[in-house]
Amino acid sequence: MSDATLMETLPEGVQERGELLAQHAVPAALISMRDIWKTYEMGSEKVHALHGVSFDVQKGEYLAIIGPSGSGKSTLMNLIGCLDTPTSGEYWINGKNVSEMDDDELARIRNKEVGFVFQTFNLLARATALHNVELPLIYAGMSSGERHEKAKASLAAVELADRMMHRPNELSGGQRQRVAIARALVNHPSILLADEPTGALDTHTSYEIMNLFEKLHAEGNTIILVTHEPDIAARAHRVISIRDGMIEKDERIR
Repeated sequence: MSDATLMETLPEGVQERGELLAQHAVPAALISMRDIWKTYEMGSEKVHALHGVSFDVQKGEYLAIIGPSGSGKSTLMNLIGCLDTPTSGEYWINGKNVSEMDDDELARIRNKEVGFVFQTFNLLARATALHNVELPLIYAGMSSGERHEKAKASLAAVELADRMMHRPNELSGGQRQRVAIARALVNHPSILLADEPTGALDTHTSYEIMNLFEKLHAEGNTIILVTHEPDIAARAHRVISIRDGMIEKDERIR
């Protein structure tokens, strides 16, 4: 049943989304993970990458997920980004239970709800910055004129309005990552999900990119950062530490 239909059944004056969702057992948090397990079968052996992980992320949070190699943080990132589904447990994003979705439904959710930023930028080498940023809008079926305007605005938001016709090989590493961030933001997703976003950058450029994330968070974006670097995680406002597939620590640092 849609939220609009449910609203019609509520008593007059009860309009809060949290109350609406609570009445129908839908988590009010932007992200809600409940007892998430992810198990891989390696021949006759079962490997548990995640062991009963549970946490919520509210709209507007700035969260870092940190852990050493093999801790399960990459598996968790794939689940948050709807690139995979859990073996068991429930994952809700923006009121939708994505843990039960098929591949086509997951693809639609990814395009609408999640903006991805990768360590290696993942830009099309022969395309301009503008065209790279337009790609999610092409997949969404948006008209050419509207795509151009939205892509230009997104590049301006990351201070690259004067580089929109440049190709990746004409940009610095920091500028390429800004293009990737502009692409991630162009659909106004619910979550900006960044996987080791400074891993391919020098110290000075990493600092600039982290300042940009802080600015985007201040503007109201929900940011989830996956990293193995404590100094990068420390720039977030909340840190979840993962070890051996379990949450070792969940703390607010500012």
